[in-house]
Amino acid sequence: MTTALEGLKILDLTRLLPGAFCTQLLADYGADVLKIEQPGQGDYNRQFAPIHKQESGSFLLLNRNKRSLTLDLKAPEGKEVFLRLASEADVVVEGFRPGVMERLGLHYDVLAAANPRLIYCAISGYGQDGPRAQASGHDLNYMALTGALQLFGTPATGPIVPGLSIADVGGGSLMAAVGILTALAARGASGRGQFVDISMADGLVSWLCYHAADYLFGGVEPRGGERPFIGQAPCYNVYRCADGRHLSLGIIEAHFWHRFCDLIGRPDFKAMQWPTGEDALLQQAILTAVFGAEPCDTWVQRLAQADIPASPVNSMAEAFDDPQLRHRGMLQRLDHPVEGRIPQLGFPIKFSASPGTFRLPPPLLGEHSESVLAGLGYSAGEIARLRERAVI
Repeated sequence: MTTALEGLKILDLTRLLPGAFCTQLLADYGADVLKIEQPGQGDYNRQFAPIHKQESGSFLLLNRNKRSLTLDLKAPEGKEVFLRLASEADVVVEGFRPGVMERLGLHYDVLAAANPRLIYCAISGYGQDGPRAQASGHDLNYMALTGALQLFGTPATGPIVPGLSIADVGGGSLMAAVGILTALAARGASGRGQFVDISMADGLVSWLCYHAADYLFGGVEPRGGERPFIGQAPCYNVYRCADGRHLSLGIIEAHFWHRFCDLIGRPDFKAMQWPTGEDALLQQAILTAVFGAEPCDTWVQRLAQADIPASPVNSMAEAFDDPQLRHRGMLQRLDHPVEGRIPQLGFPIKFSASPGTFRLPPPLLGEHSESVLAGLGYSAGEIARLRERAVI
């Protein structure tokens, strides 16, 4: 089988999570991703705990199917190498603060002049323009600024730190991947590339399409624990069971709710699926007592037999051993020249004719520098001189 993105050449200048996940998605489906890293240090993610043998576990989960070239973009010789690479590339992805590539003399206008078909994707916190364009920030800051963070927590705790990098991945990685693929489709019609401006904050705002309706159409601020799907509704909540494990109850449709009420012997609740205020607190206290009377597995089996939406709150160990995730191949293994046989998260998108593939393990820092430069026509002596000058 052929891969969907076979022949697509991507230069990845990004560091950390947003760009790495974006380009790995594209690499998994066939794109040739060349990771361009700072000599000596590389992607900051290489140093993050836990370290497996020599490499970071998170780096190993974010960089398969990529090659690595170390390159000093501040050196004239490094700029020359990059320009030669960009003249043959389909896509450049970078995650610098706006203005960095301009200062390096490698911004979109320069690259597009040499390669009009180039798609240039810039991932930043707040986008390329506006009063916050130059502000520093990370996932938590974008969550806070956009109104998303207030959705997490309860009135007692206030906002809490989410356990997933929602802005980085949802607002950054995924929006960048969609932007790149959309620009490729447009290039197929026009023959020209374009600049793709990805703001993680903008992307996160688009994820508010459900909760923003409370404010934009109802004039109500949606806060954690105070609205139906963010902790207020007993029918859509998490409960502690007798063995200390937790169960998620996700009932939305009335027929599921009626069936559940019959199951627990509370038919009087059928007309009270979405209580508020004291009524919600009372109903939640009753359900807490109900679920707390028996172990989690007992409830999981009972609710599954009644076809009621519920699932256990799994640990990582339990999740990766779950029959559904195992069946879907969401935990794989890959051989690495230094790290040995390493775990990998599976392909999230399944294709019938062009599936994702494992072609390369996550690269060692600068592992492919010499072969890349040789492919550009550099001689062995020229490559040695670039190494002596710490350009690579």
